[in-house]
Amino acid sequence: MISVEDSKALFSLLNSEQRSFDEVMADFNSKFPSYIHFTICTALATLIEDKPMLLPNQRLHAICILYQAYSSQQPSENPFISLLVNAASDEEGAKYERALILQLLGSASSGNGSDKEVLKQSASDYIKGFDSSSITFPTREHLQEQFCSKVRPEPYNCLFKNSSVKKVISDPDVPPQCDATSEEFDLQPGAKPKIGSGNRDEAITELLQNLSLEGLEPKWIRPLPPRLPLQDGELVWLNPDNNHELLWDYGMCADTSRGAAVRDLIAKALKGPLAPAQQQQVLVELANDPKLVYHCGLTPRKLPELVENNPLIAVEVLIKLMNSPEISDYFTVLVNMDMSLHSMEVVNRLTTAVDLPTEFVHMYITNCISSCENIKDKYMQNRLVRLVCVFLQSLIRNEIINVQDLFIEVQAFCIEFSRIREAAGLFRLLKTLEKAADG
Repeated sequence: MISVEDSKALFSLLNSEQRSFDEVMADFNSKFPSYIHFTICTALATLIEDKPMLLPNQRLHAICILYQAYSSQQPSENPFISLLVNAASDEEGAKYERALILQLLGSASSGNGSDKEVLKQSASDYIKGFDSSSITFPTREHLQEQFCSKVRPEPYNCLFKNSSVKKVISDPDVPPQCDATSEEFDLQPGAKPKIGSGNRDEAITELLQNLSLEGLEPKWIRPLPPRLPLQDGELVWLNPDNNHELLWDYGMCADTSRGAAVRDLIAKALKGPLAPAQQQQVLVELANDPKLVYHCGLTPRKLPELVENNPLIAVEVLIKLMNSPEISDYFTVLVNMDMSLHSMEVVNRLTTAVDLPTEFVHMYITNCISSCENIKDKYMQNRLVRLVCVFLQSLIRNEIINVQDLFIEVQAFCIEFSRIREAAGLFRLLKTLEKAADG
C-alpha cells in the first residue's frame, strides 16, 4: 500500500508536462526510498496494462520510472522487464512509447539522437517531434530472448494474479475517442479528459493508494472443524466447561531483592579474594537463608574460579547445594579442575562436614596422584607431592577413606617419591595400618 502523500507526489511526477525525463527520474529517486520502489512500480504496472487509465505523457513517465527504479542493475534483473518487453513489442501500441522503451533498454537501432539527448526532452516535446521512419522495432521473440531468458526460461505466472479479480475495470460508458493510448490523441496543454462522471486525476491517485500485486483475491471460507471428544489423560484446563481447581503461584511477584547483596558478592568472589568482612557477610546470609544459594548466580562452570579465589565460600556453597539435583555436576567440575592447595582444602573441608560420595573421593585422589606424576617442574612436583601426602594422611586418620581400596595405588605413589619426607611418612603409615589389619 502507498500512503496518501506518496500517491499524490507520484501522480505529480506522472503529470509533469514540461519537465524532462531525466528530471522526472531524478525526482523519483530523491523523493521515494528504495524499499518502497517495488510497491510503487507494482501500482504503475497495473495502470500501464490498463491503457485508458493514463494520458500519453503520464504513461511515458510511468515507463521511465519502471526502468529507473532498477537502472543500477542489468535490464534482465528488472522484475518488470516482461511488461516493458510486451509494451515494446505491442504492434497496437503507440510507436513513440515503444521507441522510448527501446531507447531505455538500449535496443533502438537509431532514433531521435542518442539516449541521453532523448531523456533531456519533455514528454510533450518527445511525442511532437517523434519520427518513426528511422526506428526498427524488434519482434517480441527477439526481445524476450535478449532480456527475459536470462532471468527465467519460461513466462512467469503469478498464482495470486490467476486466482484474483483485477482492481481496475474499464468503464463501458467511455467513448472510444477518449482512449488515451491512441496516437491521434489531441495533446493540448491542460487537457484532462474525464472518465465517466468522475475526475481522472482523483481516480488515478486513489488507485495508486490501493493497487497491489494480488488484486481482489477471493476469500476461502470454510466451516470451523468440530471439537474432538475429550480423551483420558488430557489436561483439564483445555476444556473450560469442566469445573476444576485453580492453582495459584504464591511465589509470583515475590521480592527477590533479598539475595541481591549475595549475588553481587559472589560475582566479586569469582574475580578475586573478598575482604574478611565481605566473606563473613556471605556466610551469614547463607546461614540465615540456605535457599539463597540457588539464586546467587553460581553455576558448575564458574566453580573453579570460586575455589581458587575464595575456598571458604566455595565450601559453604557446596554444603548448601548437597541436596540439589545438580550437585553431581559440581562434583564433576571439582574433580576435573587443576589440582591446587585451594582445591585440596575445599575437598578436605567437605569430607569433614558432609558425607561425600566414595567414588568422588577416590577419583579426586587418583587425579591428584596423576597430576604429581605428570608435572615436569621438579620444584613444583616436590611441592605438590608434599601437599598430596599431607592431604592423604588427613583423610586416612579421620577415616574418611578406606585405605585398603586404594592401597596399591597409594603405595606405588609413595615408592615413586620416596625421596620426599612426607611420602616416606605416608608409606610408614600405610605399613602400620597393614600390620594392624593383619594382626
